[in-house]
Amino acid sequence: MAKSDAEVKVLGTWASPFVMRVRIALNIKSVAYEFLQERLWEGKSELLLKSNPVHRKVPVLIHGDDTICESLIIVQYIDEVWPSAPILPSDPHERATARFWAAYLDDKWFPSLRAIGMAEGEDARKAAIGQLEEGLMLLEEAFGKCSQGQEFFGKDQIGYLDITFGCFLGWLRVTEKMSGIKLLNKINTPALLKWADRFCNDAAVKDVMPETEKLAEFAKMLRGRVRATPKS
Repeated sequence: MAKSDAEVKVLGTWASPFVMRVRIALNIKSVAYEFLQERLWEGKSELLLKSNPVHRKVPVLIHGDDTICESLIIVQYIDEVWPSAPILPSDPHERATARFWAAYLDDKWFPSLRAIGMAEGEDARKAAIGQLEEGLMLLEEAFGKCSQGQEFFGKDQIGYLDITFGCFLGWLRVTEKMSGIKLLNKINTPALLKWADRFCNDAAVKDVMPETEKLAEFAKMLRGRVRATPKS
């Protein structure tokens, strides 16, 4: 049996943007998979601990007898195993650029988004919002260069950077709802605003993108648990 024909399973949670990356990539490739939901707030399953003993985190891709961890590594793996409908750019410079911005999103931008919801006091909240907005301006510029006037970072189709950034849109909308501020708007980020709508309505995305209301309720539950945890 060819490697690409082996059974595929995804360990994850419906609300995780990192899990969403894997599911979108599989959808783009039209790969059937079984989604095994973890309830991490109640404890981690034996399968998760066995499949990812180092980080003990989702997502995990189980492909036949192999396990692959870390969302962007999984996306690249999927792109290599199922080469139709390429996700990563073929051009070396474009591929390096996409990876650069992917690292920026995970290391710098998403922590700013999380900081807004966890901020203690108005000054900390305003500082976090300012950092996030500054990052969105940089990403607006990056979109113009990467898309080359087309609909996605991946030009005429959803690509690596679309997946990397787009998976955060659900949580961005929750942040907008809770803060009362339109972070994506026609004045500062007109191209990203239109891109976000196209991305969320794409066939590979729309069934895995969480509803804002449902995600907002989940966020309130998580924040309540964090604040109820005794500080050492």
